[in-house]
Amino acid sequence: MAEATLPDVQELLHSRSFVELGARERARVVLDAGSFRELVGPFERLMSPWLPKQGIVCQADDGVVVAKGLIDGQPAVVCAIEGAFQGGSMGEVGGAKIAGALELALEDNLAGTPTRAVLLLETGGVRLQEANLGLAAIAEIQAAIVALRSHQPVIGVIAGSVGCFGGMSIAAGLCTQLIVTREARLGLNGPQVIEQEAGIEEYDSRDRPFIWSLTGGEQRVATGLADIFVADDSAAVTTAIRQGFTQGVAAPLHSQRVDHYLTRLADLDTRPQADAAAVRHLYAGDQP
Repeated sequence: MAEATLPDVQELLHSRSFVELGARERARVVLDAGSFRELVGPFERLMSPWLPKQGIVCQADDGVVVAKGLIDGQPAVVCAIEGAFQGGSMGEVGGAKIAGALELALEDNLAGTPTRAVLLLETGGVRLQEANLGLAAIAEIQAAIVALRSHQPVIGVIAGSVGCFGGMSIAAGLCTQLIVTREARLGLNGPQVIEQEAGIEEYDSRDRPFIWSLTGGEQRVATGLADIFVADDSAAVTTAIRQGFTQGVAAPLHSQRVDHYLTRLADLDTRPQADAAAVRHLYAGDQP
């Protein structure tokens, strides 16, 4: 293994991991310095009414941080999911916080106050303990993203280490631009779910190199399911977010390319075990 050069070491020492930050710290980093203001924070004690009934300890903010502030001097709202609480699962309260924040941002835009939106996604999807209530909340989030993105870009970020799965992976696909790191993962079903349904011979959830080769951030950018690949560095992530807003809405969006993705799926040979290189080859040179 090659030794790190002095500039590499200096760069590493001066970098600040985004993955290692909690949801609240991530939201604070994304916003302009000194502009962070949390809405419906933990002291409001707005918690899930369903988890205690199942013997599960609640979190005071239900695992979702909503903050208002500025990004490059422009009004913005940031919704950050805490992956350390219940795997970042979406329940009634946390989902309502995100949907409500996006809907208020939409109202601001309609009233003439351009308001940006950033989703920091670290979630396994719907909270199984809240079932249909979580699914309804995710549907409201998706509808709000679609409505808001016609006025302002909606930037999604998947950094790690939980990833983004389930209904919230669809929400990620609806974002104007999706930013990922090498540690990120994106998929409709998580590795454990696939292994449970298809068997360990088809999908070994403990084979980390295999999992990341198929659903990791680098692969998702290579196949056009994510847009920007950045290092795990807070400055790199915030720079990519700001550039996303500067670039505006580029057409076509991921969710508007249904026929393209259906064609690629039809061309994929599913008889052998999934192969990351084959998937990349299928999408090579065919990005918009």
